[in-house]
Amino acid sequence: MRPRIALLAAALATALATMTAVVTAATPASAATLTQVTNFGTNPTNLQMHLYVPDRVAARPALLLALHYCSGSGPAVHSTFGLSTLADRYGYIVIYPSVTRSSKCWDVSSPQALRRGGGSDPVGLKSMIDYVRNRYPVDANRIGVAGFSSGAMMTNVMAGVYPDVFHAGVSSSGVPFGCFATTNGSEWNSECSGGRIVRTPQQWGDLVRNAYPGYTGKRPRMQIWHGTTDTTLSYVNFGEQIKQWTNVLGVSQTPSATDYPQTSATRTRYGGTGGTAPVEAISFQGYGHSIPFDAAQAVRFLGFDTASPTTPPPNPTTTPANPTTPPNPTTTPPNPTTTPPATGGCSASVSLNSWTGGFVATVKVTAGSSGTRGWTVSMTLPGGTSVTGTWSASASGSSGTVRFTNVDYNGQLGAGQVTEFGFQGNGSGAGMTPTCTAS
Repeated sequence: MRPRIALLAAALATALATMTAVVTAATPASAATLTQVTNFGTNPTNLQMHLYVPDRVAARPALLLALHYCSGSGPAVHSTFGLSTLADRYGYIVIYPSVTRSSKCWDVSSPQALRRGGGSDPVGLKSMIDYVRNRYPVDANRIGVAGFSSGAMMTNVMAGVYPDVFHAGVSSSGVPFGCFATTNGSEWNSECSGGRIVRTPQQWGDLVRNAYPGYTGKRPRMQIWHGTTDTTLSYVNFGEQIKQWTNVLGVSQTPSATDYPQTSATRTRYGGTGGTAPVEAISFQGYGHSIPFDAAQAVRFLGFDTASPTTPPPNPTTTPANPTTPPNPTTTPPNPTTTPPATGGCSASVSLNSWTGGFVATVKVTAGSSGTRGWTVSMTLPGGTSVTGTWSASASGSSGTVRFTNVDYNGQLGAGQVTEFGFQGNGSGAGMTPTCTAS
C-alpha cells in the first residue's frame, strides 16, 4: 500500500503545482459552467461524468477526454490545469470523468481494462465520448485524450484500446500501456512504478496491438511528459513510453528534432519535426512527479488550437432576455489586484488557488501598445510567505519583494498579447499586487 499512498500524495502535488497554460492572446470571459451528466450509457464501474461546453463552440468542435490523477476528480482537473480556459478560446468541448472507487485511481491493471470491450473503466469512458458525439457535431478527426499520473496511464490505455476513436493523446507523468498489468486484483504494480519493467520496442508495441486484435487503421499520435527525478513513477517509464509509441506508429527511435520549449525542458520529436509529430516527448531535468505542465503545449499538439469558435453554440440552452443588451453590462474585473492597463509597457494580474498553509498563484502579463521584448513582474509577499517553485518565469528571491522575469519563449509579446506564469508558495498570498515593467 505504501507506494500507492506515495502516488496519491505526489499526484496531488502535481495538481497544485502544474496549473499554468502559456498563452499569447487574450481569452474571452466565459459564463460557461461545468455540468454533471448522468445516465450517459454503459458504465460498469460507476464513473461520474462532468462536461464543459464553452459559450462559443466551434462549428465542428474538437473533443477532449481529460483524466485526473489518483485521489483527484474531474472537477479538480477542470479548475486546475487550464484546459477549460483554452476551450473558451478555441471552442472545443471537454469531458471530465471521475473515479468513484476508494483509491480514486483509474483501472489500468486488470485484464478487463487492457482489452477492447473487456469492461471496467474504459467502457464507461467510451460511453461518455459517444454521449457527446450524439449531441454535438464533434469533428471525428479531432478527439483527444489527456491525463495526469494515473490519468496518464489511462491515456495510454484508451489510446491502445480505442485507436479508432482518438487521434492523439497526452500522457503527463505516466507509464506505458500494459506496464501496470496485474492478475491478482491489485491496482498497483511496484515493478513498473520502480522502473524495473524494461521491454523491447516490439514487445511494447505488441501489447498495444494485442489490445485490439486485427485492427489495421490509424493510431493516435502521442505526447509524453516526465520529470527526470520522479520517484513515484520512475523516469525509466518515460523512455519505455517512447519505445512503445514509436514502434506502434512505425517511426524511428532516433529523434527528428530536439529543442528546449521551457526552462529545464528538453523536447524531442520522432517521425517528424513539426508541432504535430507522431511522437513528442518533453523531459524536465531535476523535476520529480510534479512538473510544470503547460496546457497550451498540449492543446497545440492535439491540434485543438486552430478552430475559430462560433456564436451561438450548436445546442444553445438559453438566450439573453434582451438581445439588444450586452449579456454582462455591469461585469467588474474578476481580480482587483490588477495594475492599470498598460499603454506602452505591460500590466499584470494575479489569481490564487489557496489552501491551509499554501497557495498557487497564476500571473497574467499583458503587453501594452508597444509590445514587449521582455518583462519583469515585481510582487511583495506578505510576511511569513515564501516562494517554493516557479514555472514559465525566473524568480529573483523567495520572500519579501520577489521579481519574476520572462524565460526565453514568452518574453516577446505583441501589443495586447498575453502570457502567463505561475508560482507555488508557503503561507498566504492574499493581498499581493503585481507590478509589470517591460523591456
